[in-house]
Parts: sequence; C-alpha cells; structure tokens
Amino acid sequence: MTRASGEEAPLTEPLVTPDVPRDLHAFIAGLPKAELHVHHVGSASPRIVSELAARHPDSKVPSDPEALVDYFTFTDFAHFIQVYLSVVDLIRTPEDVRLLTYEVARDMARQQVRYAELTITPFSSTVRRGIDEYAFMEAIEDARKSAEADFGTVLRWCFDIPGEAGLESAEETARLATDDRIRPEGLVSFGLGGPEIGVARPQFKPYFDRAIAAGLHSVPHAGETTGPETVWDALTDLRAERIGHGTSSAQDPKLLAHLAEHRIPLEVCPTSNIATRAVRTLDEHPLAEFVRAGVPVTINSDDPPMFGTDLNNEYAVAARLLGLDERGLADLAKNAVAASFLDAAGKARLRDEIDAYTAAWRTR
Repeated sequence: MTRASGEEAPLTEPLVTPDVPRDLHAFIAGLPKAELHVHHVGSASPRIVSELAARHPDSKVPSDPEALVDYFTFTDFAHFIQVYLSVVDLIRTPEDVRLLTYEVARDMARQQVRYAELTITPFSSTVRRGIDEYAFMEAIEDARKSAEADFGTVLRWCFDIPGEAGLESAEETARLATDDRIRPEGLVSFGLGGPEIGVARPQFKPYFDRAIAAGLHSVPHAGETTGPETVWDALTDLRAERIGHGTSSAQDPKLLAHLAEHRIPLEVCPTSNIATRAVRTLDEHPLAEFVRAGVPVTINSDDPPMFGTDLNNEYAVAARLLGLDERGLADLAKNAVAASFLDAAGKARLRDEIDAYTAAWRTR
C-alpha cells in the first residue's frame, strides 16, 4: 500500500519488537496458558482465511496468503472493522463455521493454550448471513468437543453484541444466549464489541440484565477507543465482571482504584491497541500503570493474525513492558486462570500445571 508523504503509516507495519531474551521466549512457548479476550473470526489465520476465500471466490478477500498481508494493513480502526467484516462474510455455511472454530483451536493448542473463552458474534452469521441458528450452534459445539478431544484445548463461548448494528442485534444476541432450546452448552458469558465511538454502553443494559439473569457473566468491551467514562458505564449499567481492553482507564485514578478494590480484571491486548491506534506506541502502553495501581490484568491477543501477533508474542511484549522473568510470566498466566470462568477444579489443575512447568524450567 502506498501513501502520500506525511500520511500516517499503515497499522500493520512492523511494531516495536520486544527486547526479550531467547530463553524467555522459549519459556513462554511452553507455558500453559488461558486466553480470555480473543475473537472467533478475528483468530482466523491466513491459512484458514485462504481456505475460506477459496471456497467463496466471489469474495473481495484474497485467497493468496501473501496477499493477505497487504489486505490486513489497516489505516485506522474504522478500516479494521471494514476488513474484519469482509472476513466475517466468508463464514457462509455451517461447514465454514465448524472449520473456522476447529482450526482456531488447533492454532491455540500449538501455543499451549489449555483454556480459551472465544468471543463469537452469532448475529453476523444467523441474521446477516442467514445460517440456520440451530445449525450454527451445532457447528461450534461439534468443533468445541472435537478440539478438546483432539488437542486438549477447552473452549468456552462469549456471545457478543456487534454494537454498530444497534438494538436489533442486541435483541437477537440476547435471545440466542438465553433461550434454552438454542443456547449452546459451552456458553459462559455475554459481551459487547464493535466500535465504541457513538455506541453508548447504557442502551444495552436491558440485554445484559437478561443475560445475567440467565446465568451468564458480563464482559463488555469498554475504554478501548473512548475515554474512561465508557468503562464506568460498563461497570454501572452493564455490571461488567471483566473489561475488554479498558485502555483509557489509566486516565482516571478513581477508576483505577475502583478496579483494584473490586478486583475487576482488564483484558489487555497490547499489540491490538497499537495496531488500532488506541495507544500510539508500545512504550506508551498503560499496562505497567495498571499493575502499579493493583488492577488485575490478563494478557490476550484479540484478533491475532490480523495484527501480526499471537498469544506467545503478547506475553513477550508484557515481559518487556513489566520487566518480568519466568516467575513473573507464570504469575501473569495464573492471573488469566483466576479471572476465567473455568470451574474451580479446572482452575486448580491449570494452576498446578503452570507451577509444575515453571519449577521444571528453573531446575533444568
């Protein structure tokens, strides 16, 4: 992509490479992990996107993996949403849904992800694309069960409202999430994604109330491309138990104190924040401010292939920003376990696995 002199660089040009020792990278590669903020379609690797694009040659999305590098060059957050939705349009059949879900789990397993809460936007498939809602649920559940059997990676779902689609999408997402005849077994939480600017959080309160009453956890995006007031709205109106991104929380000391006091975790996605210009540079990222304020943080990859990253790289970024050694990285991994909606026995097993791995590494 060419640009005029003085124009801002495309968002997917190489980001700052963290100065992390090779041994620490190796430790991260083998570290058992949980991931709590990662999007279903946004996790489609070039390999998966290429296969889907080849299935649907009428799409604007290139089927050549090398061409996808240029295609995933974003100029701003709005352009990212435009490209993201074009990839969503590749998911046209239950078979596409199943392929995407299973292959995303395969890629997670390669990074030692033992547990993931994958954010899914069913409205995009069941309403916009017209996939039968029962067939959609069957596809994600079949992929979830097969992935756990084949790779050992446990998947759970967060159904999120695409905020830009308005209250119609909220109604449909809440219906799919709360109707026992449709709701999938793996569903644990209810979220709100898409652009934040011009999409007020309070209007979605009735839908979050319904989801919470049905036993789901509240995990909306907030404070990514808007100010801390959006995070307050998510806490007050949507009863958020975790905050997706929450990047601008650093601008409000009272908010940081509230998050710390009430142990409300932030789902931090450093490379994503740079790529979408939520944060200007990696050195300006507020992750360290959150930690100093006592706010629980988890590290996540958001839409990893689109941002040229993965969860292992995000841990390396965190190691650089926080000055972490192996024990610090293990504690960060256990933060995600603690903040997850995994059952108590599952949390204990994963914490024990992290501790055993770390102990073995330190005595090698």
